[in-house]
Amino acid sequence: MNIIIIGKGNVATNLHYAFTKKGVACQMVSSREGLDEVPQANVYIYAVKDEALAEVVAQVKDKEKALHLHTSGTMPITVFGADKPHAGIFYPFQTFSKARVIEDFSTVPVFFEARGIDDISAVYSLALTITSHVYEASQHDRERLHVAGVYACNFTNLMYTMAAELLKNTHIPFSALLPLIDETAAKIHALAPADAQTGPARRNDENVMNHHLALLNDEQRVVYSILSEAIKKRNR
Repeated sequence: MNIIIIGKGNVATNLHYAFTKKGVACQMVSSREGLDEVPQANVYIYAVKDEALAEVVAQVKDKEKALHLHTSGTMPITVFGADKPHAGIFYPFQTFSKARVIEDFSTVPVFFEARGIDDISAVYSLALTITSHVYEASQHDRERLHVAGVYACNFTNLMYTMAAELLKNTHIPFSALLPLIDETAAKIHALAPADAQTGPARRNDENVMNHHLALLNDEQRVVYSILSEAIKKRNR
């Protein structure tokens, strides 16, 4: 098997590492140049921004026999036209960074979709090369999974950033929060997220919340108020 990954960003870098680590012939090519002369391969994986996906896909020509896959959690399979009859979606659900490559991809879930039974089998087998967690998922389900990931990862990371900003003018390092962050994440392996909720908004402690609000700048105050109100509504 020979794989061409189109893109050189976070997802592309991690997939390239995962496949090559398993001995699969895999090459990354830039999505910005020379795609009309992209090398022949059995599988083409498009790991590019959603806004550029259709344009990039259209540039790869004369590859009707190959399997074409994109890695987006939101883009439909219809982005592949009739010139690419063997097509699907290969959506690895994890946060990826080029500076911190996933060493053990076997725990990363991959959600996929494909056009026909043969392509479904091919994508499933391809995913099993790098992970044991492989699931077929419809467009409806993937879209909601992607949004769930934004809440669980991207918004959470923003909270870490704002927490770090609050500690900037103190003698307390951000590392002091790490045991709290780790335990918060560990708890939801055993408890439902709603059951793991703690804090002043959970117990409707207005005195503490008002004290916190007085310490915050305008942006922090807005975020604090919206999230606290959401917690209180769920615990009335």
